[in-house]
Amino acid sequence: MSSRLNKRLFIAYTLLAGLPLTLYAFCVEPYWIEDSHYRIRAPLTSPLKIAHLTDLHTSGLNRRERKLLEILDREKPDLIVITGDSVSTTEGYEGFRDLLRELRAPLGVWVIRGNHENWHPIPNEREFYISAGVNFLLNESKKPRDDFRLVGLDDAFAGSPDLDQALAGAQEGEYKIALFHSPGFFNQAAGRCELALAGHTHGGQVQLPFIGPLWLPPHSGNFVEGWFEQNGSRLYVSRGVGTSLLNVRFLCRPEVAFITLEN
Repeated sequence: MSSRLNKRLFIAYTLLAGLPLTLYAFCVEPYWIEDSHYRIRAPLTSPLKIAHLTDLHTSGLNRRERKLLEILDREKPDLIVITGDSVSTTEGYEGFRDLLRELRAPLGVWVIRGNHENWHPIPNEREFYISAGVNFLLNESKKPRDDFRLVGLDDAFAGSPDLDQALAGAQEGEYKIALFHSPGFFNQAAGRCELALAGHTHGGQVQLPFIGPLWLPPHSGNFVEGWFEQNGSRLYVSRGVGTSLLNVRFLCRPEVAFITLEN
């Protein structure tokens, strides 16, 4: 058998072996949303179930978004927070509004900016979120319920977070939940909030056995996914729902995290 034929056979076998994994990475895993559940102690008057969404990168009510809505309808969270990169382009806002109008939670839906919202700004930003029936936080805080405060920051990678401004009016002893996009900001927020929620990393989006994430965006710090603790504060970094650059995930399923706070 000639060396040229051997080479062609090797290439053919390699392609055939890799095809199922390629199809899985592009056609299956990006839509296989994991609903992860955690319970942590917090000095609240009653339990609080938070749905943490991030990195939606949505353009409307498509296959992934409809699966997400099914999960939220089943879980019925008290509060929904979205920690940035909800769109990938300026044209994506109309589809994002369609999705926001489908979200329901007794204590509301709360949204902050990610780097993509800073790169693709929309005119009359607050009016856009009001028209979608949700709450927008930009270096400010609000109390959806008397026993905790949501603190929403601009993105540290592409924006201008101001933690002092966001915490203005906060009282000593209040349970504070900080929302920011890039998890590297936890180095500044740790010690000034009890709980922080972030995204940005996509968990790497593509992970390889024994290697881990192939690439992480700037301002991820050492916070790839999951739980971290620093200076008495806890951080959860979600792998996010959508994808960026390529619609591909491998060993890094999309995620919506449900975090229940209780005494």
